[in-house]
Amino acid sequence: MKQTCLLALVAAFLLCSCGDGQKKFKIEGSFKGFNQGELYVYGLNGAQKLDTIGVSRGEFTYKADITEPTTLIVVFPNFSEIPVFAEPGVTITMEGDAVHLKETEVKGTNINKEMTAFRLKTSAMMPPGVKGTATQYIYERPESPICTYLLTKYFVMVPNPDYDNIQKLGNMIMKAQPDNKEVAALLKKLGALRAVKQGAHLPSFSAKGLKGEIVSSADLNAKVNVISLWASWNYESMSIQGLLARLQRENPGKLKVVSISVDGSVKDCQQIVNRDSVRWSTVCDGRMWESPILQQLGMTYLPDNIVIDGQGKIVGRTLDYQKLNDKIKELIE
Repeated sequence: MKQTCLLALVAAFLLCSCGDGQKKFKIEGSFKGFNQGELYVYGLNGAQKLDTIGVSRGEFTYKADITEPTTLIVVFPNFSEIPVFAEPGVTITMEGDAVHLKETEVKGTNINKEMTAFRLKTSAMMPPGVKGTATQYIYERPESPICTYLLTKYFVMVPNPDYDNIQKLGNMIMKAQPDNKEVAALLKKLGALRAVKQGAHLPSFSAKGLKGEIVSSADLNAKVNVISLWASWNYESMSIQGLLARLQRENPGKLKVVSISVDGSVKDCQQIVNRDSVRWSTVCDGRMWESPILQQLGMTYLPDNIVIDGQGKIVGRTLDYQKLNDKIKELIE
């Protein structure tokens, strides 16, 4: 009797173990020229929380418990990114060279091979060419899960998105994939994103700063106000941070700034803010592009900024270094 019970328990344990194993998704990677360090990985549109992957001797292994197909974004130290299409119980491999990350091959499923083929095909193209190829792919294969990534990467996360085109492509995907929650959520947000444009009034927002303080739209009540989006790995956005610091010193009381960082590490973000003696509030929650405040403000590109006058009206969007400098000086004078 005891032996029977023991066998039953062992069998139950093995069944549970097999069940868990079937849900495990695994990435096995190897990269030349990248011996030691960390990668980030997160789910497209918030499907999976931000995680880190340790790289040792050019190799890494990552496992995740997933219950349904999920698009993961693997982010390298220079913040190049590679999409990976994960499925329960599947193991894929990533092989590449740190110097030529665009040519990284992802193998293990047909959908990952197809995405690799798209990346290799467009690796030498200029942005308009990549966008045209992505458009063609969505028209020809609207049922493919790759379309959600292409829509987000090449049409949403760009300066001055064409919301009418996003609506058109999104509707095409939804017709072929009526259960696509990510695209449905994106289309639902389009109204709010359209509203944050030049000439409109800044929508109300509230978030927590690095020091635990509440940062809100009500704080932006100076003659000139700027919301600046930055990341430690984006040189231009860091230069704009320096520009804003200088202009604020030269014009005391006339310029207010709120910064938002899309760094994946709150600790690293805090160190940079301390190092640069940033005097204004900085929002960094470690959620990168999935931060709720970015959704509220329609900020989808680096570097990005919103310039607001003393009446709360948006008078500038996504300005480069020189244009931002000129706009702030014009408004102050």
